[in-house]
Amino acid sequence: MKHPEQYQIAFSGLKPGTYAFDFKVGKEFFELVDDAEIRDGAVSVSVAMAREERMMDLHFSIAGTVKVACDRCNELMEIAVNGTERLIVKLGDHYEEVSEDIQIIPETAHQFDLSSFIYEYVHLLLPIRRVHPDDAEGNSQCDPDMLHKLNELNSREKTDPRWDALNQFRKKGK
Repeated sequence: MKHPEQYQIAFSGLKPGTYAFDFKVGKEFFELVDDAEIRDGAVSVSVAMAREERMMDLHFSIAGTVKVACDRCNELMEIAVNGTERLIVKLGDHYEEVSEDIQIIPETAHQFDLSSFIYEYVHLLLPIRRVHPDDAEGNSQCDPDMLHKLNELNSREKTDPRWDALNQFRKKGK
């Protein structure tokens, strides 16, 4: 992921205390990720940072909508995302990911890039299965042409010619 400057927190001159940062995440942000599943979106990310001498405790609040491809018909669909995450950033000798929610960065660093964390946290809020919901009458809202093609492919009887001879024995035994 490219690291745009608007998603970086310059913390070196900040005194211990609480600070708030707000970010807007849209199509341009998601295009920075190669092969991103999220194609578009309108997401607000609020970060509350508790700054201490050798540590930052970051609390992310994420709310908005994103557009992803439907798993069934591959058409774009909108999904609401809403959640919170926490990240602890400690100052140390080198860069190190201690765990998924604890990072160590060098004491010489002056700013901390949040872009990859924002993308990851938004992505984690997506459901595992992404399919258009049914309408009020229980009909799928997926692309009808694609559903028709899928039904055609599923209705074709697929036989392996290597098994045809063995199936003849099974039919004779009945």
